[in-house]
Amino acid sequence: MTTTTTPPKRPTRRLRWLLPALLLLVWLAIAGGGGPFAGKLSEVAQNGNSAFLPASAESTRADQLYAEFTSTNAVPAIVVAERESGITPDDLAFLAAESVGPPPIPSQDGQAAQLIVPIDAETDVGEVVEELRDRLASPPDGLTVHVTGPAGQIADLSAAFAGIDGMLLLVAGGVVLLILFVVYRSPILPFVVIISAVFALALASLAVYMLADAGAIALNGQSQGILFILVFGAATDYALLLVARYREELRAVEDKYEAMRTAWRSTLEPIAASAATVIAGVLCLLLSDLNSNRGLGPVAAIGIAASFVASMTFLPAALVLLGRSAFWPSRPKADPQADRGDLASAHRFWNSIAQKVGANPRPIWMVCSVVLVGFALLLPQFKASGVASSDLFLLRTDSSSGQEILGEHFDAGSGSPTVIVAREGTLEAVTSAARVEGVTTVTPVAGPDGAPTVVDGRIAVQATLSDPADSLEAEDTVERIRDAVHAVPEAEALVGGTTAVDLDTKDTATRDRTVIIPVVTAVVLLILTLLLRAIVAPVLLMITVIVSYAATLGVSSLLFNHVLDFPGADPVVPLFGFVFLVALGIDYNIFLMTRVREESARVGTREGTLRALTVTGGVITSAGVVLAATFSALAVIPLLFLGQLAFIVAFGVLLDALLVRSLLVPALTIDIGKRIWWPSKLASRDGADSGTGTRDPVPAVNG
Repeated sequence: MTTTTTPPKRPTRRLRWLLPALLLLVWLAIAGGGGPFAGKLSEVAQNGNSAFLPASAESTRADQLYAEFTSTNAVPAIVVAERESGITPDDLAFLAAESVGPPPIPSQDGQAAQLIVPIDAETDVGEVVEELRDRLASPPDGLTVHVTGPAGQIADLSAAFAGIDGMLLLVAGGVVLLILFVVYRSPILPFVVIISAVFALALASLAVYMLADAGAIALNGQSQGILFILVFGAATDYALLLVARYREELRAVEDKYEAMRTAWRSTLEPIAASAATVIAGVLCLLLSDLNSNRGLGPVAAIGIAASFVASMTFLPAALVLLGRSAFWPSRPKADPQADRGDLASAHRFWNSIAQKVGANPRPIWMVCSVVLVGFALLLPQFKASGVASSDLFLLRTDSSSGQEILGEHFDAGSGSPTVIVAREGTLEAVTSAARVEGVTTVTPVAGPDGAPTVVDGRIAVQATLSDPADSLEAEDTVERIRDAVHAVPEAEALVGGTTAVDLDTKDTATRDRTVIIPVVTAVVLLILTLLLRAIVAPVLLMITVIVSYAATLGVSSLLFNHVLDFPGADPVVPLFGFVFLVALGIDYNIFLMTRVREESARVGTREGTLRALTVTGGVITSAGVVLAATFSALAVIPLLFLGQLAFIVAFGVLLDALLVRSLLVPALTIDIGKRIWWPSKLASRDGADSGTGTRDPVPAVNG
């Protein structure tokens, strides 16, 4: 007689921990190989004008043609010196000896001198300028010397981004770690989450470096900084959601593997939808005509994708191997007999909030709406028509100080002329037309013999402006020049130069804002519709996020205009603010509403909303605080653009997490009732959903 025996389960058990262990080894290899590239991103980042030029603009075409008229591809650095008692011969001798360029030119009032030092654009312009500044660092007593002009501004911009990798990692990592200690009250779990974010950054840095080095994407300092912040914020947010569900399952089952399997499956859909929403939103920036904006799209998308992969592979593997020890000293104990619907005791604070929302849904959403709309009415005060290049820095820079001195004693546009390229035979007409208000001199580009240079049937003209080349007044002058020379018959005139580049960049950014914002709205709405399998709920969520965005810009206008006294904002600020706030802000609604849908399928929309708010309230609020804190870290870079973006995103995320998601959306959902799921089957589900917003007593959410 043959007997059969049950195969031992040892191999299966071994496989259960072997797979997580292998995942950890894979991620250790990724971190070891990709980690160093986070510090090397600056090597492939370009922060000069070429990194922000419009891909197709009049200034781009004009400068390309004008390059044929010059023997070198140079970026001018303007050395300007000032002595209130008057420039001395020793001062001029010092400037001539320490600078490589033509002799210095004294001002008419005799109190200043300037000289233009051409710097080869193919070199590291910032490094050359710093060497020049070092040579001029010890002027004669009483003489003030600055290096300004386009090259000086490039050097100051490069200095602002110097050390961005280490500084942002330190600030963002420190802030997130502190918040996680408060949230988890554990010495182990915060480090697991931080390591997950660091590994995600290593993977993202490796991918971005390789693509930027190959010339496939454009990387600059602002994209690099936003990449670090997005990875840390998104990876931590996804971790908070997974960890919360894992802890919930550990209280229900003894087996940690089973708990993780359930938690992973439950959070995969909302986290994947969240990541897809942000990726789709930032990839809409590929529609931009600005190199800097187009480059940010894939850079940010890579960062979000890396965060998703790390959060759904490395983090579950680490948590399942640690098991309940990860939560030490408050290890969750399994109690299979416990009522999993008893949420009141596990989430007392948010159960209390849910009761208040359930008892007074209509007054709550109406008050929240009034607050949001009130702030949104301030939106027209948000000034986003652009600022002068010298106002881009939050701190005083050498180039901005030099530009002020240059404007006081010289034609402020000298050294950075506006260039006009036109057809041969229209020189006199173009030269005459270019003498508009704000132009001091108009000079044809001539050869060694003094005759105007002709290249491929074209001539070139330089116009010196009376206002600083980086000022808004100079941009107005360039617009007048364009109107005048474009009217010259058969000239086919193109206007370029530093000021024209700034003008075209701002005009293109304004165009991008008009085009991209509706596209982002449509893409995010489509994702929400597919996720929730409804129409009413996605439209409602989009409206709340858009109103929240408008309210955020309204509050920002009060702060920027009347408290911080900012000169304005770049047109790209509201565009980036919209992309990040809509994509990131909708995350919290996704986290909430996917749980609402899950619960509504069992207990109806009203009770399902209260359950979802009770369970997700703490984790989503924590996620909002983490993301706001990480974006606030951008303010350590002393640039106006990043400082404004840091506040807009941080405040907007908090507004979404604390007001919109915690009160407005749940109250609206309860008041509308099951009709919010139209046209899905949930909209016709029989149950207690009345959608009347009546103030019936609401018991504690106990299932």
